[in-house]
Amino acid sequence: MIKKGGIYIFIAVITLALFMLLEYNKPKEVNWFPSFATHHKIPYGAKVINDLMEHRFGDKMIPIFRPPYEYLKQNDSISGTYFLLNNGLELDKVEAEKLLDWTAKGNTLFLAGSSFGQTLSDELNFETKTLYSDDFQHNYYMQLVNPQLKTEHPVVFSKDFNVPYFDEIDTLTTTVLGIIDNFETITVKNANIIKQTYGKGTVILCLFPKVFTNYFILENEVNTNYTASLLSYVDDTKNIYVDNHHKTGKTFYTSPMRIFLSAKELKWAYYIALIGALLYVFFEGKRKQRAIPIVTPLQNQTLAFTRTIADMYYEKNRQKEIVEHRINFFMDYVRSKFHVNTLEKNDDFYNNIASRSFHTKEEVKQLFIYLEQITKESKITNEDLEKLNTTIEEFKVKANGRK
Repeated sequence: MIKKGGIYIFIAVITLALFMLLEYNKPKEVNWFPSFATHHKIPYGAKVINDLMEHRFGDKMIPIFRPPYEYLKQNDSISGTYFLLNNGLELDKVEAEKLLDWTAKGNTLFLAGSSFGQTLSDELNFETKTLYSDDFQHNYYMQLVNPQLKTEHPVVFSKDFNVPYFDEIDTLTTTVLGIIDNFETITVKNANIIKQTYGKGTVILCLFPKVFTNYFILENEVNTNYTASLLSYVDDTKNIYVDNHHKTGKTFYTSPMRIFLSAKELKWAYYIALIGALLYVFFEGKRKQRAIPIVTPLQNQTLAFTRTIADMYYEKNRQKEIVEHRINFFMDYVRSKFHVNTLEKNDDFYNNIASRSFHTKEEVKQLFIYLEQITKESKITNEDLEKLNTTIEEFKVKANGRK
């Protein structure tokens, strides 16, 4: 039986080891999460664009990790370009109005997101719609409108099933910078990047934020040039404030374990340690039982209490009360032991006790006459008390079948 169980354990260990080996050597799955965080190297992270902007703008690029409303409220006198990039930029009314007020003073607001919220839509007079496709391999084609920035062939993107575009814009104050379509010829010029004058400043809206992601920029040189051309609309003579607050991905690690598990070797070492601990608990728990605590039983203090009370009565020379208690206890013993009524003492009473206590009728009768006499005594000596106790105990010993 032991050998058979050992074989099963060996097979289980080998199977687990093979599984872990296959998992360890399995190619790492690509994380397509739309993070847009500047420190993420995943396809839809913004590590590459952040490095490019640092190289291009140098000290003029200032990363901001606080909400725009809070930052502009405390730094209202700054000037330049405020750059916000995320999968969606659903700004609330207060924050949107703060950004627009700052822009109206002669600054530039650059927003890249698939949506911008109702406040911006109402204030800048634009509406958006979506281009859909049911084809899994469908391509979308994009191109900048400016002849100096326009490429010979449109930029191709095939990782989306739908993309947004501007359906209605204010043509008096708005300039189309980029277009998108389902077809390579771009027959329908759906605007997805626009520039609008606002007060003394400018607002640039890009409905395709993935042009700033790692995957898009590094896919090919055409994409890189497209992103670089789009950044040419940013004034590099002034500061550019890059928002790091509105990000779908976390801008910092909230748990030390995330850093530990980010390395493949450390992650598997952690998993092996956990599995080993579980196996140890499982097999070791079957070999040993939990210690059973020793519970000390409660002590019977009745005898000690009785002795204490008796000593109290005895020391205070209250022998009369002791006699009464002693006889009452004996009467209770007679009632419970022999099942008789002690209120009426007649021949039947003596006969019943005699027949059940190994005594003669005369012995029983003499005992109860003695108890009645000593009860009537007005003064009880210690000798009388000892005699009473001896008489009762001798009766109980014989009644219990002992000589």
